[in-house]
This record gives sequence, C-alpha cells and structure tokens, in this order.
Amino acid sequence: MTDKITNWTKSDDARVEDAIRRGATRRDLLKMMLASGVALSAGGAVFSRAKQAVAATPVSGGHLKAAGISSSNADTLDPAKASLGTDYARCCSLYNRLTFIDVTGVPQMELAEKLETKDAKTWTVTLRKGVTFHDGKTLTSADVVFALKRHLDPAVGSKVAKIAAQMTEIKAIDPTTVEIVLKAANADLPFILALHHFMIVQDGTTDFSKGIGTGAFVLETFQPGVRSIVKKNKNYWKPGLPHLDSFEFFAIPDATARVNALLAGDIQFCSSVDPRAAKLVDGQKDFQLSRSTVGNYTNLNIRLDTNKPDFVTGMKYLIDREQIVAAALRGFGDVGNDQPISKANVFHNPDLKPKAFDPDKAKHYFQKAGVLGQSIPVIASEAADFSIDMAMIIQASAAEIGMKLDVQRVPSDGYWDKYWLKAPIHFGNINPRPTPDIYFSLLYSSDAPWNESQYKSPKFDSMLLEARGSLDEAKRHEIYNEMQTMISDEAGTIIPAYTTNADGISSKVKGLLPNPLGGMMGYAMAEYIWLEA
Repeated sequence: MTDKITNWTKSDDARVEDAIRRGATRRDLLKMMLASGVALSAGGAVFSRAKQAVAATPVSGGHLKAAGISSSNADTLDPAKASLGTDYARCCSLYNRLTFIDVTGVPQMELAEKLETKDAKTWTVTLRKGVTFHDGKTLTSADVVFALKRHLDPAVGSKVAKIAAQMTEIKAIDPTTVEIVLKAANADLPFILALHHFMIVQDGTTDFSKGIGTGAFVLETFQPGVRSIVKKNKNYWKPGLPHLDSFEFFAIPDATARVNALLAGDIQFCSSVDPRAAKLVDGQKDFQLSRSTVGNYTNLNIRLDTNKPDFVTGMKYLIDREQIVAAALRGFGDVGNDQPISKANVFHNPDLKPKAFDPDKAKHYFQKAGVLGQSIPVIASEAADFSIDMAMIIQASAAEIGMKLDVQRVPSDGYWDKYWLKAPIHFGNINPRPTPDIYFSLLYSSDAPWNESQYKSPKFDSMLLEARGSLDEAKRHEIYNEMQTMISDEAGTIIPAYTTNADGISSKVKGLLPNPLGGMMGYAMAEYIWLEA
C-alpha cells in the first residue's frame, strides 16, 4: 500500500512545513501533494514527516487526566461492542489495529506490515514480527483471525457486523500471514480495518475486563461508568511511544462542569467544549482550544416511511443553515448540504450546493403535502449535540409561515435506544467515518443498520457496489459525487452543518493533531501526546 515518491524534494518538504505553520488544512496539503504528483498513500508519509519537523520535542513522563462527554454502566473494553467516545479512547490506548488512518486521511500500516491485493477481493495481510501482548504472548495470525471472525458471530453483537459480513473467508496461511477473501471487491479494506471496532484482540478472549492487547498502555483500573486508568506499556513495539507514564479517562456529561474542571486544573484535557463556553477557555493564558472540522454532524432525520416526500422537501428549504452555524453552533461549523461527506474527505463533492433558505418554497411544499397548520412533533435532546438549539431555530422559521413544529425535548438517558431511528422526526449525531462507502453502508443503503430516514434506492445500492469494487480512483470520485447528490435530494436526513470540534487543553499538552476519525486524534491521543514539564 506504500507508493514511492519520485519527484519530491527537500524544498517541497519545506513548503509543506511552512504551510502547516500557517494553518493549512489537511485538504489544502493533499491538494498541494497531488499537484506535485504524490500519491495519497505517500502523501501521508510526507505530511507526517512535516508535522514532526514543526512539532516541539516530546517529553517523557507525566499523568494525563482527560474528561469525555458520556459514559454509562455499559462502558466496555471489548472493541467490537464499543459505541461511545469513552469506549474508543480506552480501546485505542490498549489495543492496535492492522491499519490506522493518519492525519491526511490515508491508511497506514500498524500491526500489518503489508496489506496487498491484485483484485480488491482477495487480500494478503503480512503481520509485523516481534509484537507482543501485554501478557507476553507473541502476536500471530491466529489472533487476527479470531479478532476479525468475532464480528461475524451474532452472539458477539459487534457494532460493525454489517461491514464485517463482507469478509467471507478469513484464514491463517502461516503464523504471520492472513488471507481475507471478500464477498465482492472492496478497495476500501485498508480504511475499514482502521475502524476502532477492528482492534486486534488475543485469540480465545472472552473476558475483556483485563484489556489485554498490544497497545501503548496496560490496564490498571476499569470502572464502567466511572473511570479508567492505564499505565505505560514498557515493552511497546513502537519505539519511543507512548510519552505519557499514565492516562486517566472519565466522563463529565455536563458541559459547564467539564470546562470548569479544566480551568481549575483538575484535568488537562476537556473533550467537546460547548461553543458557548469557548471564550472562557480562549481567554485563559494557560489553556487553549484545539479545533478541527473532520465530519461530525448533527442531523434532523425525517423517516420517509411515515412522512410525505413533499414535507421532507419543504423542511430542507425551511432550514436556515447560516443561522444554525452562527447561532446554534456559535460559528463552530461549516454549512452542510444534506449529505454526510464533508470537505475534510477527499471524496467530497464540491459542486453540490446546499439548498437555500426559502420559506416561500417551504410553504409551497408543506401545502402540497397537506400538513400546513398541523402540529408536527419533532424530538430533540441534549444527547444529540446542538439539536435543541437547532430545533428552536427551525421552529421559529416554521412559525413565520404558519407551520407548527412541536419540539419535544426528551432526556439524554435512553435517547439512542428509545428515539433515534424510531421517532418519525428526530435528531441524530454522527461521528466521522474515513470513507464514503462506510458512511453509505451504515446510513443509506437499503439494508443499512442505521438507516436514519429509511431511504431505499436500488440505483443507490447498485452504485455503492460499483464504487466499492473499483480500483479506479477517478471513477470512484464520479460515482460518489452522484451518490452525494442523490442523498441530498432524495433522503430524509437533513445535515445543516458539519460541526467544528473544539477540545479544551492545558498549555502543557503538546502533540495534539486533528484526525479524520474524530476528536482526540481519532480517540488515540494518549499514545502520541505529551505533557510539557
């Protein structure tokens, strides 16, 4: 998966480093590299090298205390069942994946030394040698086969069972080689294997409370719904990592309390700072915000099986996207165009424009649907970030044209089980995924497990399979551009904005970089950041 760089010079390195110092985005740098003839996979290495060149020298030692936004008694150390950011952060500290997504959005090798294919259907994984688990056992192909096959067992309850189902054969060729055969060709397998759920666990593991993996940290304490503490793995296979001696992670659900804990010095990292509290952090000399727009979004889901298409179209014209970014997100976001592939993704369709705010058009479609004047329930909750503020803005716009939206605010506890995917009109909250195929497979194909608006399109399903199996990147761009347009026009998921994630950090925290898999460096920050003495 690694391409040689044939026409890249030290001057080009300097140009990239300068761009980084000037605040260039990942997309800006990718364009720069592609213009110079650097392949995406090689571009990741260039970007990583440049980042290291401008970064401060890492310091070893220290105990980092970090607070996330949510936890529960269902917290888990089983990667297959992970569902919250707190789960991801813990699992990233204890385990490794075969591949990982770097800061440019390109898959790089981790436990896999090589990942090769000729047809995008049969893949050969060559494992790194000399990698050991926390208990001293050497990593072998048997561990990889076991870890991947778990997702195919319904009894496990894997969160990525639908994605893993395409792996029809997973077998060990020898102690360091695994062959994966897919149901159909999928050029995105290196991206898929980098998802948090595909962490490699030890062969035969049934008790995950000990968190035995090959990762940068060893588990010391795990109290579901309370906290976890991990200590440095002194036998870690990556030279020089991690920098921290230990990492403590817990959740403070209340946004204000979370920021106050940071400013009081009780924690050094505060996940997901509410835009309303951003000035409190920015105004302190010993603290700062780490911002990244990598594809998170809160969306309004209108189920197509219980609502008329004209009503959905009317709602899309009723959304004042600029006002939502300015008022609900306090400027922490980019205007969205009702499909999930943001500007941070190399497959984003730049020609697809968002629907303009047009109350008269909205009223026209509401009249066609026969719903103008009716009271329409809309479910919102603090569980879906910014959804309550968004709902209030949309409700006010609706009232101006005689449309009654009954915004029902429900508790966070149980929201995802009781309302998400179930209520006729409700809000969702989606974390970034690295490829269009993963977004579309999870959220928009006819059999998608999280089909939020019950969107069904045989044409869309067919295009999904075509793009998935193609190794022609230009062709995939073309197909994905059309699919984004289809979602924007036809689905019942309204995505008014892509959220800018802001984490609050102590000025002593160094080395934190954005990552396409989400905040906290794709939830893997503990392995890479350090505390300045």
